[in-house]
Amino acid sequence: MTKSLSTNLRELKLLLRDPLIALMVFGITLSLLIFVVYPLSSVLLKSFQSTSGEYTLENYTRFIRFRYLRSALWNSLSVGILTGIVGVFIGYAGAFTIVRTNIPFKKWLHVIFILPIISPPFTSALSILMLFGSHGLITRGLLGIRHFSIYGFKGVLLSQIFTFAPVAYLTLRGVLDSLNPTLEDAAMNVGASRWQTFWRITFPLSLPGIASAFLVVMIESLADFGNPLVLAGSRFPMLATQAYLEITGSFNLPLGAALAVVLLIPSITAFVIQRYYLQKKQYTTVTGKPVSSSSKLVSKRARLALSLMVMFFSTLVLLFYGTIFLGAFTRVWGTDFTITLDHFRYALTVGFETIKDTLVVAILSTPVSGLLGMLIAFMVVRLRFPGKGSLEFTSILNFAVPGTVVGIGYILAFNRPPLLLIGTLSILVLNFVFRYIPVGIQSGIAVLRQIDPSIEEAAQNLGADGMTTFRKVTLPLIAPAFFSGLVFAFVRAMTAISAAIFLVSAHWNLLTVQILSQVGSGRLGVAAAFSVILVGIVLFAIVVINRLVPGRTGGIGPIQVQEEF
Repeated sequence: MTKSLSTNLRELKLLLRDPLIALMVFGITLSLLIFVVYPLSSVLLKSFQSTSGEYTLENYTRFIRFRYLRSALWNSLSVGILTGIVGVFIGYAGAFTIVRTNIPFKKWLHVIFILPIISPPFTSALSILMLFGSHGLITRGLLGIRHFSIYGFKGVLLSQIFTFAPVAYLTLRGVLDSLNPTLEDAAMNVGASRWQTFWRITFPLSLPGIASAFLVVMIESLADFGNPLVLAGSRFPMLATQAYLEITGSFNLPLGAALAVVLLIPSITAFVIQRYYLQKKQYTTVTGKPVSSSSKLVSKRARLALSLMVMFFSTLVLLFYGTIFLGAFTRVWGTDFTITLDHFRYALTVGFETIKDTLVVAILSTPVSGLLGMLIAFMVVRLRFPGKGSLEFTSILNFAVPGTVVGIGYILAFNRPPLLLIGTLSILVLNFVFRYIPVGIQSGIAVLRQIDPSIEEAAQNLGADGMTTFRKVTLPLIAPAFFSGLVFAFVRAMTAISAAIFLVSAHWNLLTVQILSQVGSGRLGVAAAFSVILVGIVLFAIVVINRLVPGRTGGIGPIQVQEEF
């Protein structure tokens, strides 16, 4: 039910008792209105215009009339839902194996597991073509299959799962890191089997993270256009790709905007369902009382099965990226496999300024995005103020639409005073900050739901104000989610292209745009060299972030469970 006016006024009075918290809420709300709502509203307004500027419903009636466009929506939904289900399964299995078992080489497996999300766009699609295409090393080289087609549903689904399962892994690892195994030990000590303990203790406590991971992966899949652009083909249209092609190919901005608005519907529906479900239960697991324990949940047989699953996915990752690495040192892929360093020489000389620009944008946007995501998560879970649900909903909007439309929205919104940002560094940084904070927000919300609020209440009872409590108590407890948010923000600032391709200028270019340009020119070796350089930079940055975020492993216990019926 909608809150009454008296309830809103009471919450507003409580908020104003802490001026710093009230200022934070006001500042973040204003920022979301300017850099999320305003650009998207510009796109929505454009979707009701014709190419001549007149207001009309022509774009939406065209979507309903043309079967090709309706098929694009169905294809996007089927791929998005399946990618979410399979991606979360792989991500949870990987996170559970690395967090809860004593398998060797955990750090290396972690690095391998996240390689797909720290690589440039189109990498997985290009790897699939090079391995499984009509002239692929596996299909034609090893198996001798000459008429196999990887295009369409199977190719897109494989590339999407491969690309976005690691996103679920990062989110779920942060959640599982925060679950101390003491409660599992207690359940088994009173006679519960390992299977019963997992299904009645561990899995229910993981549900907030699972729901958040599914939401993020499905929205990422729905909004992605890079992999479908390479692998979908004309017989398997997808809505994000069609929106991109309408805007950049047919120069029909109104129709592209209308398709993006249609794409918002399933994303918003998934968000509302997830939010409704999570409000039914509380998942408090961290009480602040230090206890050490070693989980006995995983048997030898289960550990072997989990290890084989993780090793299979890791082998697939190494195979995919080994192909890209080999291509960077190959003179001409598929015809001349002579080893050469010419591609790297070109990348480090002609492309040096682009590498520098990309690093500047990523370094500026990452800490802002990570901290802003934790602040919004803290506001959503811990504070009560009028419009909180709208704020949470607004924070995810930029993530739910194709990046192409976000870029177009920024061009429409910020091309005139007082916010004339086109062609500047600021518009790139703001785009990355407000497009990718939802991952940090969802991770932060999932972990905060497991932390007993009495810890923060104790700090406030001792005289700490709201901001001091957040900085010295809450933020260290949600360090795993903070780490995930920082990593994802940096990775996307280095690798995203769909929105950024419209915002680069002669003064500020990005590596991903450079890679796309090289692929379009047929210089796959140079594109592969840029990709290898980019992956190396991101891996180094993750190590640095790992050092700078203390206590990110979480796991304060004992675990206290509260369930609301």
